[in-house]
Amino acid sequence: MIKILIVDDEKPILDLIDMNLTAAGYSCVAVQDGLAAIDAVEKDTFDLVLLDIMLPGADGYDVMEYIRPYKVPVIFISAKHEVKDRVRGLKLGADDYLIKPFDVTELLARVEAVLRRYNKTDKVIMLGDVEIDMEARRVTRSGSPVSLTSKEFDLMLLFVENRNVALFRENLYERVWDDEYFANSRTLDLHVQRLRRKLGWEHNLVAVYKVGYRLEVSQ
Repeated sequence: MIKILIVDDEKPILDLIDMNLTAAGYSCVAVQDGLAAIDAVEKDTFDLVLLDIMLPGADGYDVMEYIRPYKVPVIFISAKHEVKDRVRGLKLGADDYLIKPFDVTELLARVEAVLRRYNKTDKVIMLGDVEIDMEARRVTRSGSPVSLTSKEFDLMLLFVENRNVALFRENLYERVWDDEYFANSRTLDLHVQRLRRKLGWEHNLVAVYKVGYRLEVSQ
């Protein structure tokens, strides 16, 4: 399982990130100061670090410099939004820089993008009787092949990567169809209906009122 270290001194934000990453299937360790982050990296192996900048003990820039020899990918998450702050973080070796406040869907997408870059994503995912081979873009259910169109697979993958998180219709249209959302369009709903039927997700892929859809799976 992918293991992520979350470093933020604001507990509500720390808990929000931890909750959503855990719901998305990641294993998380959360700490609230820079020295604790350094200690965690020295004692354990992580696939990714989400690092705030304004921290007690040692700030995010100092932590970044210290852990750089460990060659662990880092995404800065900070309220420091000026260009000079982002440039400094990226020059220190960070892989991405996300500005607070952020959308959870964007956070999950950036996490997945960085993990993909380092070939750290789980190539095969099991959800109940559904097995998804990400690399081969192949799906089986109870051992039998499931035929999905390209768009159905992309939509399913988006739900799987953001499981237990409500996804807005607008974001789904933009990510899967690379198109603007039109309120009267039924394209998304029809694709969701087909995924429910083909994958047996009638009770898992649920509509969220005035938002969109959420894939509900037990951890």
